[in-house]
Amino acid sequence: MDARTEQLERSRLLELVTEYRQKGYEVLLSPKPEELPDFLRSYRPDMIVRRGEEKVVIEVKSRPSIASAQYLRGLAQAVEDHPGWRVELVMTNPEDALYSAKVEGSLQEHEIKSQLQVARELTVHHPESSILYAWSLAEATLRLLANKEGLDLQRSEPLRLLKQLATEGVISKAEYQSLMNAFSLRNAIAHGFKTTHLTPNIVLNLIEVTEQLLNSLNTSEPST
Repeated sequence: MDARTEQLERSRLLELVTEYRQKGYEVLLSPKPEELPDFLRSYRPDMIVRRGEEKVVIEVKSRPSIASAQYLRGLAQAVEDHPGWRVELVMTNPEDALYSAKVEGSLQEHEIKSQLQVARELTVHHPESSILYAWSLAEATLRLLANKEGLDLQRSEPLRLLKQLATEGVISKAEYQSLMNAFSLRNAIAHGFKTTHLTPNIVLNLIEVTEQLLNSLNTSEPST
């Protein structure tokens, strides 16, 4: 993880410390092994908060650092068997990492496919985190499609990229509408606004559309 990504995650973590303390939670930031219950001793959570019987293990991740999907799955499984405990994954704004001056390139097809499964697993209990993560994977897929079609849109704004692909007929009207709906909700959440319109089904639909577009990379011919 580069220094900029680490700084973004640390800043978001410190914001969460303040937010949870204001809500009356006891906060353990970067807890030491001896401060963890036995079932968490093999993990290093970013933060644990407690209030009454509620105990939350919080992990702050950005797209580059979430690649360790096995760690997150193991953590979720460890917590699942203990009443009163839950895991909360907080995603930093994917654009911050994407447009960093040190960006190393877009995710490739096999990376997107493997990470879509993580997004799917997050959907039921953490739709807000899941849509941020899933949208970053959808956007990476759109860039792959643009490359396949010979469109010079690598650094385009997501909305312009989406509209251009629809105009060129690379994505269907139905796919365009699904992505636009998800994009609006993703933006609201990424910028700190609440929305009552987000449901797990919306996130799952975004994941399914992304998978369809990934499949089209290997089945469709480039436009002429």
